[in-house]
Amino acid sequence: MATKTLIVLRHAKSSWQTTEADHRRPLSERGERDAVAAGEILADFDLDVVLASTATRVQLTWENAEAGGAECDDVRYFEGIYHAWPDELLAMVQGLPESDTTVLLIGHQPTLSELVLSLAKPSELTDKVAKKYPTCGLAVLTFRGKWENLKADKATLKRFEIPRG
Repeated sequence: MATKTLIVLRHAKSSWQTTEADHRRPLSERGERDAVAAGEILADFDLDVVLASTATRVQLTWENAEAGGAECDDVRYFEGIYHAWPDELLAMVQGLPESDTTVLLIGHQPTLSELVLSLAKPSELTDKVAKKYPTCGLAVLTFRGKWENLKADKATLKRFEIPRG
């Protein structure tokens, strides 16, 4: 049974210097730099699919991550990720084909930390996630089995990083 990798990335820091609605807020300059730094980490992974919110700041996080070296031919944007509950994101992941072994999920707080904390076995790293999941926070979970069987306490949190550019 193949090991699966789920990478959970919170969007980079958005700008509040805008009159745009929340869904359309762009990244701040720091957010752009941090997303490039996240891309440098993501470049080490062979991403099969990216599942991302339609929020402008998420789309720009991915675009800047690509500038940092992240690559994926299958990027899917879903409006439902914007206000999703953790179980809705889990259902999305559970529905993936088994051929997708490395998945990147880009979304929003507080949903992402709740998802990571529900899936990962408790550890020193989960304590860090529970304390704070800042913008551009990047969690790498691994799981042995089929996506459809991914459930609470079945994954291992291998890395939790806060890329800064």
